[in-house]
Amino acid sequence: MSRTEKPGPEPLVIRRLAFLGGQASPGGWRPEAVLPEIAFSGRSNVGKSSLLNTLVRHNSLARVSQQPGKTREINFFAVNDALVLVDLPGYGYARVAQQERAKWRPLIESYLETSTQLRGIVQLLDVRRDPSPDDRQMLEFLAELGVPTIVTLTKVDKLSATRVATRVSEITASLGLEPVQVIPFSAVTRLGRDELASAVEELVAAPTWRQG
Repeated sequence: MSRTEKPGPEPLVIRRLAFLGGQASPGGWRPEAVLPEIAFSGRSNVGKSSLLNTLVRHNSLARVSQQPGKTREINFFAVNDALVLVDLPGYGYARVAQQERAKWRPLIESYLETSTQLRGIVQLLDVRRDPSPDDRQMLEFLAELGVPTIVTLTKVDKLSATRVATRVSEITASLGLEPVQVIPFSAVTRLGRDELASAVEELVAAPTWRQG
């Protein structure tokens, strides 16, 4: 995936959006898995809601909370009646009670292990911070499952262009990733929106990664 903008039609043009509902517990209600699903994962304060809103060009698809850690369900959004974006609960927020955080891990893991239509994960990391133990644990879990993963480095507008380039290289190297897996992103400037949208379309079009 190129870091430069290419002329041509905009990827992931949004014509129809619908909130399908939320899943509150492992094995609990969730929408019927009939469309390809792309899930979004990250720490509670990484900017996941802002990224989702920017991706679909909608100001309030995923509510931007002033209190990270409040989302306790897996939320499902249908796009163009062709795919489903899945907003996983944020993890790792220190002010959320340990008992509450302990409930989210089985919920997230159950979804990742059992969703028959999951085509890939967009894992968010804050470009300004080194990956946390929770971030690394999530990436290791995704690698063990074999889920196709795109890493998006958020909040790049907070740093200079030179510093962003340095941080992208450092984080990519520290996690042992290929540069093609990493997309710098800003919900403020919309940098990386079309690149991420193209990556989502590629994941949706790809055959399932699950065996059997």
